[in-house]
Amino acid sequence: MRGRTAALTAAGTAAEEETAAGIARSVALRSAGLMLAVGLLAAAVVLSIGVGAREIPPATVWDALWAYDDALDEHAMVRELRIPRTITGVVVGVALGLSGALIQAFTRNPLADPGILGVNAGSAFAVTIAVGLLKITAPLGYVWFALAGAAIVTVAVSLLGGAGGGRATPAKITLAGVAIGAVLGGVTTAVVLTSRDTFDIMRFWGVGSVGGRDLSVVLSFAPLIALGALVAVLVARPLNALALGDELATSLGVRIGRIRIAVIVAVTLLAGTATALAGPIAFVGLMVPHVVRWFVGPDQRWIVAYTIVVSPILLLAADIVGRIILPSGELRVGLVTALIGAPVLIALARRSSVSGL
Repeated sequence: MRGRTAALTAAGTAAEEETAAGIARSVALRSAGLMLAVGLLAAAVVLSIGVGAREIPPATVWDALWAYDDALDEHAMVRELRIPRTITGVVVGVALGLSGALIQAFTRNPLADPGILGVNAGSAFAVTIAVGLLKITAPLGYVWFALAGAAIVTVAVSLLGGAGGGRATPAKITLAGVAIGAVLGGVTTAVVLTSRDTFDIMRFWGVGSVGGRDLSVVLSFAPLIALGALVAVLVARPLNALALGDELATSLGVRIGRIRIAVIVAVTLLAGTATALAGPIAFVGLMVPHVVRWFVGPDQRWIVAYTIVVSPILLLAADIVGRIILPSGELRVGLVTALIGAPVLIALARRSSVSGL
């Protein structure tokens, strides 16, 4: 009996070690995987520019890039529609993925993402107020509302997670986020339904889309996302120590308060800006860090690096699939990511061991 118990304990420990280490245990294998992901991202960018509702020969696409003729409709379509759409997909994908990775590490909850914690709902509510009540319809006008909404909800969820005595736990933070998100979602729907004009503007934005964004708007948003990504890279190492617990992290010299403020600022910049630019898109921030952690293990430095590359691959692939299935472009990327994300997460949940933090 004692021998069997010892064997089971050893097996459990081995499974935990396997889960903690990830599939790629060596630096060489992780580096090779990252290079492969960079290649896949380049291929996704090429496909996103080359594939669309209207079939354009590859030679014409090439000429549109390097020998542009504004008299040709195909060249204009590539330059004015497909390239901004592709850049939007890359920028938004990076922002959503990184915000999910940061929130999962911050809350020590592998199932957390900006949608579950109500951050997207806060941005959507603020944008709805800007559009419905203040009649601000330009993305450059309501981006600040999206950022403010994301920041307020992030702080509110953090405070509510620690309310009632004791420390904030992942379960309390998640419950607070779900509750706030549900309330804001209901109020947002009520505001949208009170005005036909607001409904027309918000009905496409509300399901998430990377199409129809002007390149100048995307480039105006990009510095905010770049700043959030820089903060994410800088806090990756301290988050590794924070995963060991507050007391041990403090003994290792980590300034916990500063790291948490930095994470909140980064999540606000990333999730708020991405939502303002493309609308609330679910599953990217939840699924990508989870899959990446399964491959590279719990080291946040590798998770951040992989998430930056893999997230835009997923978003561009979902957008391409949407264009192929429904060439009219009405199948928005937010719907496709949900259709792809649900079975992937179910498959991960059915594994004998899931990737933990």
